[in-house]
Amino acid sequence: MTRQIRIVHHTGYSYAENVLGSHNEVRMTPRSNREQWVINSRIDIQPNPWVLNYTDYWGTRVTAFEIRERHSRLGVTSTATVEVTRPPEVAPGVTWDELRDDTFTDTMTEMLAVSEHVDPGDELCGFAKAMAADAGPAETVAAVVDRIRDRVRYVPGVTHVQTRARDVWTAGAGVCQDMVHVSIGALRCVGIPARYVSGYLMPSANPMPGEPRTAESHAWLQYWDGAWMGLDPTNDSAPGEFHVEVGIGRDYSDVPPLRGIYSGGGGASELYVEVEMTVLD
Repeated sequence: MTRQIRIVHHTGYSYAENVLGSHNEVRMTPRSNREQWVINSRIDIQPNPWVLNYTDYWGTRVTAFEIRERHSRLGVTSTATVEVTRPPEVAPGVTWDELRDDTFTDTMTEMLAVSEHVDPGDELCGFAKAMAADAGPAETVAAVVDRIRDRVRYVPGVTHVQTRARDVWTAGAGVCQDMVHVSIGALRCVGIPARYVSGYLMPSANPMPGEPRTAESHAWLQYWDGAWMGLDPTNDSAPGEFHVEVGIGRDYSDVPPLRGIYSGGGGASELYVEVEMTVLD
């Protein structure tokens, strides 16, 4: 089924004191691909900035901007309307021999690297390797994600964007980005390429058309099974018609919605985020 969805994402910072200037990057524009089509989109920024738009190495749309005037508040609003058609897919399938081919691993090296951010630790990597010894790649993915869901509870506020996957595994708690980091690291431990996907998810399975719903940013992953296959470990499902994709990268650090620096003054800063999603038809 095709869904047309409008997303309005407000974010920014308020500063205790005026800052002299700031340099920032925004990754909040949905991607157009074979599963979703961006009908329209725009980024509004206050105060009025100098802007450069480009597509980064991973294929994510970026709005880079510079503000060269005093300001005590930075505001960014992304507004987009997206048509999503994401039918169930059957993976082509891949074997361990294909995953271990030198040419393939060289091509996928960035999505196979077990960095400190996504390394889940010896216990989970050991579990993944034991599964891989007796099962195929797809079965290993399913078993690893089931193990993570059994161990890691969804608990907001106990982690932050720089929390390491091994600390999430030890604590047994985190949010969507944490479950994705743990999953990505465990799959990479056994040579299955996996990548981080940022975006949005409608908070209701049966939304009323035209009724705005309070939402938030969401994260899921894609793993290689002869093609990139989507998997949402938080909801134990494949991405569906209410998932809207924004960016792809090795982990969260490649796709933050807003990142930047400021100079002069500032003092303490406070981030604010509001997301609203509306199904239009």
